[in-house]
Amino acid sequence: MPEAIIHCFKPNKSGKARISYFPFLWMIHLDRLEAMAMLVSSVEEGSLSAAARKLRIPVATLTRKVNDLETAVGTKLLVRSTRKLQLTDAGTEYVASAKQILEQVDEQERRAAGEFTAPRGELVISTPVQVARLRVLKVIDQFLAQYPEIRVRLVQSDRNVDLIDAHVDIAIRIGRLRDSALVATRVGTLRVVTVGSKDLLERCGALRMPKDLRGYPCIVFDSPSLSPWCFRSPATQDIFTIEVVPRLLVSSPDAAVDAAIDGIGATRVLEHDVADAIDEGRLQFILQEFEVEPMPVHLVHLSRSMMPLKLRRFIDFAVPKLREELGNFGRIRAG
Repeated sequence: MPEAIIHCFKPNKSGKARISYFPFLWMIHLDRLEAMAMLVSSVEEGSLSAAARKLRIPVATLTRKVNDLETAVGTKLLVRSTRKLQLTDAGTEYVASAKQILEQVDEQERRAAGEFTAPRGELVISTPVQVARLRVLKVIDQFLAQYPEIRVRLVQSDRNVDLIDAHVDIAIRIGRLRDSALVATRVGTLRVVTVGSKDLLERCGALRMPKDLRGYPCIVFDSPSLSPWCFRSPATQDIFTIEVVPRLLVSSPDAAVDAAIDGIGATRVLEHDVADAIDEGRLQFILQEFEVEPMPVHLVHLSRSMMPLKLRRFIDFAVPKLREELGNFGRIRAG
């Protein structure tokens, strides 16, 4: 077994906790690893009960494991209250090191399973819900057909999950990237578009300026990336916002598009959400000359000195296909 690093937690002479590092050539006791994982999960979920539900174990079992861990390391790691769970100073340091240990063990297991020598094992992919349905699932289906020894777990969420905390191998991100630690490959762009039905525009009047949206029937898709409604001045290129009072507030782009088709109001979504309705003539673009810059779409993953072959194969496979999927978006069509 290759030499690894274990982080040993011990109190020093002053009574404060410290982390020491030393090489080892033996397996960490499985019970200790299990308790570490339960502690980390409790911190991530915010409570012992939430972690127990996630891990599908009794709360009493998880509580006992955490208590045994505190006894083993000889210091208090958690401060429990009825409202929330807090780490002690020692617990904060211990959890950080426990995460490193669990990641090292996970990597060793993946190496042992051959993920660095053959494309196999579980690949965890995170993507926005609608992007998965419209663009990514068909690519994953084709990928799985080509690589029978790879399994995919698809995490669909409209929030940007932390790749390390969520144990995600690769994610699709829409919008400007903020985390410089991620390796990013651009696969396309998507416009943020305002649309309405012909019936709505005939009934309530045409929209010539963004300010015309004030007092106009609007359907608001409650999404951080699309709120507030931003526009760009064609003359100055300045970005400005328009406050709209929603006649209908929804939590999915599908609902916004369906309601817009029914003539409830104008709505604002990503271009690919409404592409079929536009092509079929059920909706039409409005205020195109005031659109902001299209939002970039990236595949992102953690920078690693060694990349599992399952991840490398997926990147090589998915990038050209996603670029093809998104190739018709990101620009105002002629005519």
